[in-house]
Amino acid sequence: MGRQIRKSKGKTMKPNFFVFCEGESEVAYISHLRSQYRAPIQIIPRKSDSNISVRYIENCKREYVATKNDKTFLMFDLDVDGMLEHLQSIPDAVLLVSNPCIELWYLLHFEECHAELTQNTCIKKLKRHLEHYTKGTLALNEKQLLSDKTSEATARAKVLEIYNNPSTTVYKMTDLLESL
Repeated sequence: MGRQIRKSKGKTMKPNFFVFCEGESEVAYISHLRSQYRAPIQIIPRKSDSNISVRYIENCKREYVATKNDKTFLMFDLDVDGMLEHLQSIPDAVLLVSNPCIELWYLLHFEECHAELTQNTCIKKLKRHLEHYTKGTLALNEKQLLSDKTSEATARAKVLEIYNNPSTTVYKMTDLLESL
């Protein structure tokens, strides 16, 4: 009697997470998450955020091997009129939006925020906790502090009224990465 031939199960591909974002601060944070979680995150920075479109997203994704479980994230600040409506018009994308800016997400790691903020006020408050913070970069100690306090930031962000000032939905990405 001959040996039974086993069928190869094939290699299962991890889903790609495509993060389209507008600025250096968003790139710095997503790069940090990619390293921390060793996740297949593809970061696609876009300087001219109003030009983000379904066609642009599909063109960028063609460069990668696709899986049926790939996810598209749009990480933008809502400090520009009409931005939310524009982003919501893009189907099948998870919005990781902050109002007024990504620094609100960082600030929520350290304190609650309920009053309306400007970007400058938000950064000023953040510098009380991350003294040497520079927009667009995250130092090693800053990354560690943010990692240590993500659950607090998530809890604080979830009680804020979505899309209002202040609010952020960046926790959707960290929740997803935690669940992997």
